[in-house]
Amino acid sequence: MPTASINGAELYYHSSGSGTPVVFLHGVLMSSRFFTKQTPLADNYQLLTLDFRGHGRSEKATAGHTVPEYAQDLEAFFSARDLTDIVLVGWSMGSLVTWEYIRQFGTDRLQGFVSVEQQPLDLKQDGYDHGVFTFEELRGLMELAQTEHHELAQTLIDQMLVDEPADMEDKLFDEITRVPPAIVSAILFDQSVRDYRSVLSDVDVPTLVCLGEDETLLETGGVEYVAEETPNAELKRFTNSGHCPFIEEPELFNHAVSAFIKSLS
Repeated sequence: MPTASINGAELYYHSSGSGTPVVFLHGVLMSSRFFTKQTPLADNYQLLTLDFRGHGRSEKATAGHTVPEYAQDLEAFFSARDLTDIVLVGWSMGSLVTWEYIRQFGTDRLQGFVSVEQQPLDLKQDGYDHGVFTFEELRGLMELAQTEHHELAQTLIDQMLVDEPADMEDKLFDEITRVPPAIVSAILFDQSVRDYRSVLSDVDVPTLVCLGEDETLLETGGVEYVAEETPNAELKRFTNSGHCPFIEEPELFNHAVSAFIKSLS
């Protein structure tokens, strides 16, 4: 199993293919396991997937579970492999990590960004129309993380997929429940209160924003907001997808990503 020692934690990663490095970043409590339908992209690009610390097959490190720390892990991973001209594909929290990465390190290593199903702030705020839950609702999720871990997993799964077979729900359940409750609480809270609205204007590389139109986990207007506020962005709609268009419409998703990468040259 390939791992890399990054900032005191062993992180699982997988690399295949060659060419432009395309790095997939998963969502909170998920893993790179859900990008298996993107393997055809390795025919034309260097496809890399990475499990954040505490997630998937990476070490269940007891510390470092904040979006800024995950971004620092990402930069250390890139630096160790001397990766440049990267296309980052961030799903859900993976987009938050990308915005944090840009906030800390800029875009010198990047040539493009694919933001999949994420808005810059999840918490409801005065003057912001795209929050998905109140602080009280977030507190309820934190309580579930500590008292009913499996119920929290099922609550999230019920809102992620439109019409997928039971085995995919089982995979999601397995990944969520393998993350220790202490890590769940730490990163779920941290990513839920981060606000990256001010960073969108700093994303000075071409951006593809992917929206599942049957979304129920997030607020679709928040994903549209990302496309509107990012300087050089286009919006791609997936009409038969919810929160996971790369799983629900993989051929269309892969084609959109490939066409986007080709447009960068």
